[in-house]
Amino acid sequence: MVRLDKIYTRGGDDGMTSLGDGSRVSKTSPRIASYGEVDELNAVLGLCLDHVRDDDERRMLVDIQHELFDLGADLCIPVAPGEERRLRMSTAAVERLERIIDEVNEGLPALTSFVLPGGNPLASHYHLARTVCRRVERALVLLVQGAGEGAVNKAAHAYVNRLSDLLFVLARRAAGADEVLWEPGRGADP
Repeated sequence: MVRLDKIYTRGGDDGMTSLGDGSRVSKTSPRIASYGEVDELNAVLGLCLDHVRDDDERRMLVDIQHELFDLGADLCIPVAPGEERRLRMSTAAVERLERIIDEVNEGLPALTSFVLPGGNPLASHYHLARTVCRRVERALVLLVQGAGEGAVNKAAHAYVNRLSDLLFVLARRAAGADEVLWEPGRGADP
């Protein structure tokens, strides 16, 4: 696994950094940006955890935090044809998220409008996590569209897409009766 005896290496002082395969790229590379966004999402999930009291929900979020580290490990090494087995996101992880989404959504009322972020601190943090997750998804699309950086595991993109859906239903559940629905035209001048 990972062992860090020294935190700084001076290796990035010139604006370059190393990928997991040892190649050097700019810190502005779409690949670096993609797993930097994953890191931010993981931090926001830590904020969510500060408000979660349910043990099962806490375990689920911690599992997702571990999977986000796996996703970062996946993204830091371009997918190459015929590569040896590396740590990659799997379709099984995507399917697990789908099962959780279905379970959480089953207990929610049908949507009659778009939902405004808010309601209480946990719901608000879940909405923040959802928007950061969508940014991760956009970063992955940019990475896939970029030239010369290698391929991206398709399960990684599917995982992020499902995770944003899960964060949405968790926000709805957390808000409960305090959920705020969008009222089109409410802010318009009479």
